[in-house]
Amino acid sequence: MSSSIHDLIETTLRTAFEPERLVVLDESAAHAGHAGQSGSGESHFRVRIVSAQFSGRSRVDRHRMINEALKPAFARGVHALAVEASAPGEPVRW
Repeated sequence: MSSSIHDLIETTLRTAFEPERLVVLDESAAHAGHAGQSGSGESHFRVRIVSAQFSGRSRVDRHRMINEALKPAFARGVHALAVEASAPGEPVRW
């Protein structure tokens, strides 16, 4: 049995970024019936991550890094990804 997309996202981000904090939220239920909603129910996610690899990087660069790392998740049906990426010591809203 293949792992869930949620697990794929979490494992990939832990490996790629060695985060101090990581929260992966599946928000697909809130988008049921919307465009891009796959039959798996795993299509919309929010990632909250704090990693030293984001130090000195712009918000856009951080998002690009995460999107690049998560190409396999997008290939498996992720339609939308909200990203809250911070470096250690930066304020977070969560």
